[in-house]
Amino acid sequence: MAATLRIQSDWSQALRRDEGEAWLSCRSPGKPTLYGSLTRRGLSTEGVPDIAASEGFVVGEVTKKSILVSCPHENVSTKFLAPYTTFSRIHQKSITCLDISSGGGLGVSTSTDGTMKIWQAANGEIRRLLEGHVYDVNCCRFFPSGLVVLSGGMDAQLKIWSAEDASCVVTFKGHKGGILDTAIVDRGRNVLSCSRDGTARLWDCGKSSCLGVIADCGSPINGIAVGAADDSVNLGTPEKAPSEREIGTEGKILLLAREDKKLQGVGLQSRQLVFLFDGSDAFNCCTFLSSTYFLAGTQDGNIYQLDVRNTNAPIQIIHRSGAPVLSLFPYRDGFIASQGDGTCFIIQQDLDYVIDLTEADCDPVYKVAAWEKQIYTCCRDGVVRRYQLGDL
Repeated sequence: MAATLRIQSDWSQALRRDEGEAWLSCRSPGKPTLYGSLTRRGLSTEGVPDIAASEGFVVGEVTKKSILVSCPHENVSTKFLAPYTTFSRIHQKSITCLDISSGGGLGVSTSTDGTMKIWQAANGEIRRLLEGHVYDVNCCRFFPSGLVVLSGGMDAQLKIWSAEDASCVVTFKGHKGGILDTAIVDRGRNVLSCSRDGTARLWDCGKSSCLGVIADCGSPINGIAVGAADDSVNLGTPEKAPSEREIGTEGKILLLAREDKKLQGVGLQSRQLVFLFDGSDAFNCCTFLSSTYFLAGTQDGNIYQLDVRNTNAPIQIIHRSGAPVLSLFPYRDGFIASQGDGTCFIIQQDLDYVIDLTEADCDPVYKVAAWEKQIYTCCRDGVVRRYQLGDL
């Protein structure tokens, strides 16, 4: 477990003033925390803040929205990135989930205020209100077309919506508990859902019917992810011929992040167990990085990277804090993770520093979505933050 650099949440505000200060800390497991500060000494000739660090820390590249800080003693560097813009009027309460359309033009989000809305990704302007779930809506995502939305709620219903006119075109019923996550198979003729009832189900959008229970775990399934598996992985053989309504399930593996501390892999077409991995705590989320590698995050702050060809031991365990890992999102040749203590960070294979998306303070960051160089987060404080990444 590597050292972690943190900076006060309002650092960009603090450093806008001459002689303004922001506080730093560097925590390494088993060692005393190192504390320091950043001080603005004025502006450079290019209009960029001139920032100096206290002893033990080094300031690298500085822009109006970012600052690169290193702690040579612990051999750790972090680029702190402030939001490019924030949207605070989309919802009145905590935003629990969001997604961005494939073209980057629209966002969709759900909230504890009981609403689900579609909005302009550029400025947060509300376009549509999606009404029809009975209780809270837990999850939402765009289909690959960017014109249709899939949602799951505490009412145990899965719904498909038109993003153009806000009509609910399909409702799926069959789960016995609230739906916690969804996934879309290929272009979206089939979709997947998981629930508090311990099952993961495959649905046929065209016939509005359930094609089968992919897994029945006996424990709530908090998150799922579907992906193509490496050719060397034995996904099992179906006991009976798949329905002709199953489209794109062959060669796919379904990951199940379970409340009972287990991470499960199931052959999507065969419905057969591929692996079962025991973690340190309840698994909250999972995602594929490639056909070989995947990630899963736990309630006690661990991010496991595993190889689908051999899940006996993780490739690595990333642990930046003990806060729950709430979402994982593959990004370029790395990933974005968010946690329950307000941290949200990007790890890239070709970067020798971590990118820390700041200003959520201590409020949980529930979900992350991205389109090209735009990254969006949603938070308990009810704010959607949009970050602009330059050339990494």
